[in-house]
Amino acid sequence: MIQKLHSNWKMRNCSGGNFLPAMVPGSVYADLLKNGAMEDPFWRDNEDKAFALLEHDFEYESTFRVDPDLLSCDAILLRCEGLDTLADICINEKPVGTADNMHRIWEFDVKDSLITDGENTIKILFHSPIQFVKEAYKNVRTDGSSQCLDGFPQIRKAHCMFGWDWGPRLPDAGIWRDIELVGIKGARIDNVYITQKHKQDSVDLHIQVTGWAPGNGKAALFTFPVPASKYVTYKVAVKDPSGKVITYGNAPAAITIHEPKLWWPNGYGEQPLYTVSVTLLAGGEEVDQWERRIGLRTLTIHREKDEWGESFAHEVNGVQVFAMGADYIPEDNILSRVTKERTRNLLEQCVAAHYNAIRVWGGGYYPDDFFYDACDELGLLVWQDFMFACAVYNLTEAFDRTIRAEITDNVRRLRHHASLAIWCGNNENEGFVGHGLWVSDPKQKADYIKMFEYIIPQLVKEYDPETFYWPSSPSSGGNFDDPNGENRGDAHYWDVWHGNKPFSDYRNHFFRYISEFGFQSFPALKTVESFTLPEDRNIFSYIMERHQRNESANGKIMSYLYQTFLYPTDFDTLLYASQLLQAEAIRYGVEHNRRNRGRCMGTIYWQLNDCWPVASWASVDYCGRWKALHYYAKRFFAPVMISCQEEGILTQDPNANAQPRSIRKSFKLSVTNETRTEKILTVQWEIRNAAAQILKSTSVMITVNALSSVWFPELEIPELNENDEYLSFRAIENGELLSEGTVIFSLPRYFHFIEPNLRASVDGDTITIEADSYAKSVEIQNENQDMILSDNYFDMNAGKKTLKIISGKAEGLKVRSVFNIR
Repeated sequence: MIQKLHSNWKMRNCSGGNFLPAMVPGSVYADLLKNGAMEDPFWRDNEDKAFALLEHDFEYESTFRVDPDLLSCDAILLRCEGLDTLADICINEKPVGTADNMHRIWEFDVKDSLITDGENTIKILFHSPIQFVKEAYKNVRTDGSSQCLDGFPQIRKAHCMFGWDWGPRLPDAGIWRDIELVGIKGARIDNVYITQKHKQDSVDLHIQVTGWAPGNGKAALFTFPVPASKYVTYKVAVKDPSGKVITYGNAPAAITIHEPKLWWPNGYGEQPLYTVSVTLLAGGEEVDQWERRIGLRTLTIHREKDEWGESFAHEVNGVQVFAMGADYIPEDNILSRVTKERTRNLLEQCVAAHYNAIRVWGGGYYPDDFFYDACDELGLLVWQDFMFACAVYNLTEAFDRTIRAEITDNVRRLRHHASLAIWCGNNENEGFVGHGLWVSDPKQKADYIKMFEYIIPQLVKEYDPETFYWPSSPSSGGNFDDPNGENRGDAHYWDVWHGNKPFSDYRNHFFRYISEFGFQSFPALKTVESFTLPEDRNIFSYIMERHQRNESANGKIMSYLYQTFLYPTDFDTLLYASQLLQAEAIRYGVEHNRRNRGRCMGTIYWQLNDCWPVASWASVDYCGRWKALHYYAKRFFAPVMISCQEEGILTQDPNANAQPRSIRKSFKLSVTNETRTEKILTVQWEIRNAAAQILKSTSVMITVNALSSVWFPELEIPELNENDEYLSFRAIENGELLSEGTVIFSLPRYFHFIEPNLRASVDGDTITIEADSYAKSVEIQNENQDMILSDNYFDMNAGKKTLKIISGKAEGLKVRSVFNIR
């Protein structure tokens, strides 16, 4: 049985101060905020004050009475699902254990420490993580991401709590997940591992149960079948998606599911889930139960030599899936704010934008069970990094022990999830270490190989051999062998942004699977207002720079702005223009990758979300507001998508003074069908003038096979006036518009837009937009900038476009387009 220890907690700063009421699960920052003992760390530069608080130790204390039913148990454990991070635990002034890893589950035998007929006191002392890494760095130099505190790799704590190029330095502490007493009577389930063997019309579930039972005066681990013993056994119940339950007794090693309903990623099929319950019996009495939901599917990474090198694709139920999604970081620096409802909402926004995959980045933490439950239900394939990123590590005996326990805990916790697609050793360490970055002695390079190419893959092989393991992201397979190569494995590409290359440079590369690429923008004005005063609202102000953690990034945004748009003359228009830059940059990359389906089989952009209000690569900002990029994603991740590879000023010579100036103008349309059914489509395109009047048009029928991409012939259009005329195009199925777009062959700053006189009218949950001429990147915002629409930041020809309001109120509507960037 279980007794939660979530009540009666108080906490204090060990350097002085009174005890304050505390919430568990929770954290130091969360409790100080609730008690009015600190200011909002996200407001202006309050981060500095909050950081200074964690230079001190903090103590948590509670009292409890032991549930009488627990006292009859053979053993009582204190189970700590999450302690952040360096903790000493005492019960009734007796030390019962220590912790040094926020990513682990900690259990301590406490039966002999408990008062059985009175009140017990539990105290947990959390040592300052800041002081720890300072001292650790003095003793052993371990380096990593330059935005972090020196020494951060030496503590098993979310790296990004020490800073990142999108996050603050707020290294919180506390009891961040459940803490409870666990009574063991007779025996206990240690874990259950279910593997699947798929046949033509059935699936065999192989069930491996391990547990603990008394033996020779102490608990002993056993694995079924238990030799020469009928004292311990188990039964299995399976509830299918319709609710029908079948129970199997006598410790079955395998059971068969007939006429199975298969689980598919979003866009490829449904996500039916089966509930499997394993009940442990000791001496005929039910003593423990394990219950999880699983999806019936096969899932691996397909790697095969081909004309371009070696493929790298998720393969689900024998179908190679083109992965579309973004990289996920912690949703908040204060983890107690990350709730089931908040996470579910964020992941639903992913599905709304047609994601089928999400990558959990290795510099944060392993998300809660509810994250993976939602991914199972929504059909989001999870690329799961282990929590190592942009650093070198000192593999001591103690560090070895704690990471082994961490990997084991999390693999066993997550391995049953239908959405779990891949285990990945780390984020970017192979490439950096291979090039000698941060490496201060040869041992650190050797330790990399030991950790990510021996220890971790061996643990994955032992505890979850059914799931594919990949040593690093990016990687070509390990051994420092061209880790960011284009022709094998996955790649991170940053020449657009960090390398200052134009958006069109994506088209010069043919990655097999790109798991990181990104471009920054500012959040919406209302989000900026949440951390600034009016006098701060200039992107080069001190406060705006404090909420911009990538060095020189604001200047980089302005550089790309100069290359693309006219100069915005007010702050809000600059924010809007920055979001269009971001969206256009990622659109160029995604559309190129999708047009080359087969050669490329994954396009995961950086990043989905923020952990605080900040200028960043996110497509959904900290306040949950969709940036332009997320609406673009809804279009460029659409199951059937039409796109255009154009030749014009951007792809050739943007220099207005170049002589002689001869720009080749052409376009090549492509339709990508990421569904499992053939599509018969009507494809239409027109050359139009700036008033949106049609100068030339074509309409053709085309068949696009399932899971394929089709190119149209390239068409030269030398007669087109690039500053006054543009291309519009669309794909239609049985009269339904599936996908559309426009292309200009000039630059937006040169194009002669005509005032479109945008108007918005509201009828219930419908908004109608009217334009008198061509309008590019039309933005509709309500007063609070929190409305989510069926479409936004879209191009439109003269006429009307009707949208649905998904959430928010259509109050104080404002509409603008690229014409207004001036």
